[in-house]
Amino acid sequence: MSAAIRTVLGDIRPESLGVCDAHDHLFLSSPMLPGQELDDRAAALAELTAFAALGGQAVVQWTPWGMGPQTEMLPGLSQESGVQIIGATGLHQARHYNRDELNRVYDGLAGLFVHELTGPGVRAGMIKIAGAYHRIDDHAQKVAAAAAEAHHTTDAPIGVHLEAGSAGVEMLDLLCGTHAVPVQRVILGHLHRFPDNRIHRLVAEAGAFLSFDGPSRTHHSTDWRLLDSIAALVDAGYAHQILLGGDTVTSTARSSADGPGMPFLLSGLRPRITRELGPDIATALFVDNPARAFAALWR
Repeated sequence: MSAAIRTVLGDIRPESLGVCDAHDHLFLSSPMLPGQELDDRAAALAELTAFAALGGQAVVQWTPWGMGPQTEMLPGLSQESGVQIIGATGLHQARHYNRDELNRVYDGLAGLFVHELTGPGVRAGMIKIAGAYHRIDDHAQKVAAAAAEAHHTTDAPIGVHLEAGSAGVEMLDLLCGTHAVPVQRVILGHLHRFPDNRIHRLVAEAGAFLSFDGPSRTHHSTDWRLLDSIAALVDAGYAHQILLGGDTVTSTARSSADGPGMPFLLSGLRPRITRELGPDIATALFVDNPARAFAALWR
């Protein structure tokens, strides 16, 4: 059995993924972001088209179950834009959901995730979970356990929202220690929001993928450290574990609304990485690493 990446149009060979925005959102809604919903198909297509015009070939949407991922729209958007899209199952933090809704799904979470990864219709290609600020709360414990069970059933990669970039070590201990998920199947997100190079090296040394998701209008306070954080990991020998994404979570962050959006990854960040760290590093971060991080031996 050979590894494949599960896109919304079907499975592809990892080497076919191409230049990838490894963490972003085409659609998203949450009571925590009132009035900032990503729910406009035309705006999503415009963002994908602008990304493709700069050489972008793939986008990973980390929007999980219950947060308006608009999964049924993704295949058409992929076909129209020419950009391959990987969707997500999973759950975000409890505050993004109605409590009664959560209580209804907790007992069947692993089955829900497996169904969205392997069932009929448009399939997800990853599982997204989330920690709390500097800790793993009860909700995260439940979701992580279900995600690990679904991983062991399907081999799907697990992407983790680290709140303000914190608790990465604790999340690896939970997923990989308690639940025996292979560390190379875990992607830790938002590490640039906690620019502690020692922590970055520690989770890189463990073997996880490290996702730097920005710059963004919402979480801009540490964007100025982004290149330093990436360079430190490259210098330490971990260039093969770094992923980059735009993490466009609000409508005002899109390029069509005068935000950086998806295109900035290629118009702003990639040229800087190429100039300061070299073209081989840029290729690793935008092409080679996502191809390995999101590939699975699907079961």
